[in-house]
Amino acid sequence: MKETKIKTKIKKSKGEVIYDIVVYTFVTLFCLFCLAPFLMIIGSSFETEANIQNFGYTIIPKTFSLEAYRMVLNDSQIYKAYGVTIFTTVVGTIASMFLTITMAYPLSLKKVRFRNPIMFFVYFTMLFNGGLVPTYLLISKTLHLSDNIWVLILPIAFNAWNMILMRNFFNSVPVELSESAYIDGANDFQILWKVVLPVAVPGIATISLFYALGYWNQWFNARLYITNNRDLFPLQYLLMDLLNSVDALKEMARNTGVAVGNLPTYTLRMATTVITIGPIVFLYPFAQKYFTSGLTVGAIKG
Repeated sequence: MKETKIKTKIKKSKGEVIYDIVVYTFVTLFCLFCLAPFLMIIGSSFETEANIQNFGYTIIPKTFSLEAYRMVLNDSQIYKAYGVTIFTTVVGTIASMFLTITMAYPLSLKKVRFRNPIMFFVYFTMLFNGGLVPTYLLISKTLHLSDNIWVLILPIAFNAWNMILMRNFFNSVPVELSESAYIDGANDFQILWKVVLPVAVPGIATISLFYALGYWNQWFNARLYITNNRDLFPLQYLLMDLLNSVDALKEMARNTGVAVGNLPTYTLRMATTVITIGPIVFLYPFAQKYFTSGLTVGAIKG
């Protein structure tokens, strides 16, 4: 007996059609409103410095110029900085997720003793910390990580808030799955690897994106601990150093009266913004399908 599918087309009322038009129009305008600053940054990065000073920022450049990009990319150090940033982002994200998952999963199990005191200890570190001076002395004098690439990874390899989110994701996994695996003879590691992690992919993708953004955008640790080896400068710190150098040069020229030409200050800021955010933007298409569900699945257990 063949099953036939009956397709019924529900006709919307006039009020529903008007409502849809208003909603879609509002969402479209809001998206354009959010996209406009990004387009203005890109357009202004290809504008000349004189036009920026005279006419302000623009989406479509009046005079197409690559002066700012030449100034940034002509420095061979930029490519080394890209390598450092990519290395710290990839390796740091993997290390952070390993630490986060291996701590979050045991704390999500009710059979683990003292899990509540441990969680309180983790939560306490979110409220109070030792401060900058003890942290600096620990990393530079005790651990001797100064001028070492691992100083860009280890100090931020674990985030208490991300661990709590990951624990909530694990709590949202139905306990019946783990109990069935226990009955079949699986141990905790096998359950984590073969049962829990595949179900928690949205949470893993979301937390991984948080960690990746943190590693990609970091510059403060480089300023504190990378002092004698410019080859270890990450991208963000190198570009910030370049901008500060240009600003200092223009200020010195202004005070001394020495002409240094029309240095691309404003366009240089726009070009560095495009260079820094360009690669990390490509992560979003891969994580987008997990991002929404990842943000909500750990919030409600049901």
